Amino acid sequence: MMDVKKIAQLTGHQAAVFAVGQGRTPQHIISGAGDGWLVEWDLATPDVGRLLAKVERNIFSLQYLKHQNRIIVGDMDGGVRFVDLDNPEKTLNIKHHSKGCFDIQLFENQLFTIGGEGTITRWSVDESRSLESLQLSTKSLRALDICVEKREIAVGSSDGNVYFLDLDTFDLKKTVKTAHSNSIFAVRYTPDGQHLLTGGRDAFLKLWQLGNGEAEPVFGVAAHLFTLNSIVFHPTRPTIFATASRDKTIRIWETEIPNSKFQISDPNLSSVQISSFKLVKVVDTIRSGCHIRSVNRLFWSPFGDYLVSVSDDRSLIIWSIA
Repeated sequence: MMDVKKIAQLTGHQAAVFAVGQGRTPQHIISGAGDGWLVEWDLATPDVGRLLAKVERNIFSLQYLKHQNRIIVGDMDGGVRFVDLDNPEKTLNIKHHSKGCFDIQLFENQLFTIGGEGTITRWSVDESRSLESLQLSTKSLRALDICVEKREIAVGSSDGNVYFLDLDTFDLKKTVKTAHSNSIFAVRYTPDGQHLLTGGRDAFLKLWQLGNGEAEPVFGVAAHLFTLNSIVFHPTRPTIFATASRDKTIRIWETEIPNSKFQISDPNLSSVQISSFKLVKVVDTIRSGCHIRSVNRLFWSPFGDYLVSVSDDRSLIIWSIA
């Protein structure tokens, strides 16, 4: 039996919260919201946040650079901001993407950003400049993830496609067309790198087998009532992951559960049964005290294994999941 306990609900942002990520230590997180605030929270004593910086645009994505004490911010206009916490006067605002910079991922000394114009860009962290860009779609790119084992990047797009790029050469390796019937808002490699999970506006959660140069559909399930916004894996238990949705819920799933059969509910996938996927907990507003509006992003911290959710209701919630 999985026990979910609400540890704290963090308030202070004046607009919807869209971004959350690791802070300067394992027990610190940083949130970014439509109010342009970057706020640091201590998971050990989370009652009061600390304002780190403020930008003049809605914050859609962020990554913290520990060795430089800078936060990379993607905003609603497509700007990529290098916010210097030690020397605010050195903060850079590079108007690079258009229609929003929706996701940022860090790998070694490089950054990858995606934008509303359908472009993915590789950046040099040390030089704070773009190195190369690739136009993948005429529609927005909404989510990306990096698989070190495969030296690969997966990108989910509003055209319903998933694009796979070579991490080293930045070449397009393959495209899964119409992976979803609408925009894809979440892509996440499994910890072993053998599968990819995707989710989006169609509310479906799908699993793809990666191998032999292709991405083969394994199964799909209507995971939520509305848009699936985020997928994260447990930091120490690779068989556990969580999804968040516009339906105001968080759902906890477990893989590799013996003696559990789930019939595929997506008519576009072959009618087979799988025994490695199980919904184990629904965290909702009435029973669990979850958010009262869309849950936009999840972050699973290594500190206390706390799951952090952020929402249109302007708050963050810290969850203990045992």
